Amino acid sequence: MHPLHRETHLIHRIGWLRAAVLGANDGIISTASLVVGVAAAAKGPGEVIVAGIASLVAGAMSMAAGEYVSVSSQADTEQADLERERHELATMPDAELNELTQIYVERGVEPDLARKVAEQMTAKDAFAAHARDELGLAEHVAARPVQAALTSAATFASGALLPLVIAVLAPTQLTGAAVSIGSLAGLAVLGAVGARAGGAGVLRPMLRVTFWGAVAMGATALIGALVGRAI
Repeated sequence: MHPLHRETHLIHRIGWLRAAVLGANDGIISTASLVVGVAAAAKGPGEVIVAGIASLVAGAMSMAAGEYVSVSSQADTEQADLERERHELATMPDAELNELTQIYVERGVEPDLARKVAEQMTAKDAFAAHARDELGLAEHVAARPVQAALTSAATFASGALLPLVIAVLAPTQLTGAAVSIGSLAGLAVLGAVGARAGGAGVLRPMLRVTFWGAVAMGATALIGALVGRAI
């Protein structure tokens, strides 16, 4: 006999990976864009540093709050569906068994075998079977508001540190260029790391995140320059 074949899938990472990549990406782009825009209009380095720190703190709090509210709404919906399913299983078990049988039939299982499978799954854990096969809810995709909020805040702050540190270290006259180049390099690395962690190809995510980062920084630099001249 062949030994049991165990597979390692990456789908269980999707919850925290999405929040982590989004947070770090947003941290780099928003803070770098703000720093570049302020640098184009500011008369001294102090204004740029203050703007960068403000962006880091406000952005991290905003990301945490936004993720918590959004994912909490998802969790509330999931919980409502699960409670409804639990009630139906308690009040109409036969109808729920027929429903589970039909789900397996629609997936290609012969009706008689589908009935046996549904009966066995129901006997083992009816609620888990319906949550997974009827509602599509599983442990690795369940909404976790606190985890999403903390991950987004921490990764946003980590991403925002890159342009902020560059702005502190760069010569005043080169702040905009240095922050832009360093942040685009950071975005490319982030895109590659996120793609690799998710098991996807590297090149397209790198190009995608770098392109949109460049667009954001270019737009804010232009606006900053125009505003700086106007005032």
